[in-house]
Amino acid sequence: MSLPGKDRRPYDARRRQDAARQTRAAVLTAFGELLFAEGYRGTTIQAVAARAGVSPETVYKTFGGKAGLTKALWDVTVAGDDEPVVMAEREQLREVWATEDPEAKMLRYAGFVRGVNERLAGLAALLAQAGPEAAEVLADSERERRAGVGAFTAHLADTGVLRAGVDPASAADGWWVLTGPRPFTDLTVGCGWDGARYEQWLAGLLAANLL
Repeated sequence: MSLPGKDRRPYDARRRQDAARQTRAAVLTAFGELLFAEGYRGTTIQAVAARAGVSPETVYKTFGGKAGLTKALWDVTVAGDDEPVVMAEREQLREVWATEDPEAKMLRYAGFVRGVNERLAGLAALLAQAGPEAAEVLADSERERRAGVGAFTAHLADTGVLRAGVDPASAADGWWVLTGPRPFTDLTVGCGWDGARYEQWLAGLLAANLL
C-alpha cells in the first residue's frame, strides 16, 4: 500500500510547473501590452501585476523587476516562444547548420534572421528610447546576438564554405551590424520593402561577401 499522497507527487509537480509557466506567460504578455501602450517609464510592476491577475510580489519573485521582465520579454520575442531551448539548438538553426549547399545555407540563414527581426524590430526600437536600464538589457542582448553571428561565420569557416582570405571575426563584426533590427526596419519601414525582398537581399549579400 502506497503512502498517502505519494502517488500524487509527480502529478502535483507537473501541475505546479504548468501553473508557473502560465503565470510567467501571462505576466510577459501583460508587460508587453503595457510597454507598447504606456512606454517603458510609464509601465509599473503594479500595473503589470494587475493586468496579469497576479500580485506584485509574484512578478518580483519571478523576474526580479523591470530589467528582468525586459530581458525575459526580449528572449521570448527573439525565440518566438517560451520553450527552454537555446537558439543554437532550435530546429531552424539546426537546418541552417545541416544544409550543405552554400547558397541554400545562406537563404535559410537569411530566413532565420528575417523571422527574428520581424518579431523583434518594434521592441528594439521602443527599448532604444527607454533609458539606461533598458539600454543595459539591450547591450547584453546584443552581445548574445554578436556571439550567435560569430558562431555562424565560424561554422562557415570550419566547413570550408567561407571564401579564402575572409577573416571570420571581421566578417562577424560586419554581419552583426547588417543583420540587426535597425537595418531591417530601415528597409522594410523606411524603404517599403516586404519581408521576402529583405530576405532575398540579405541572402544575396551574404553569398556575395562570404562564399
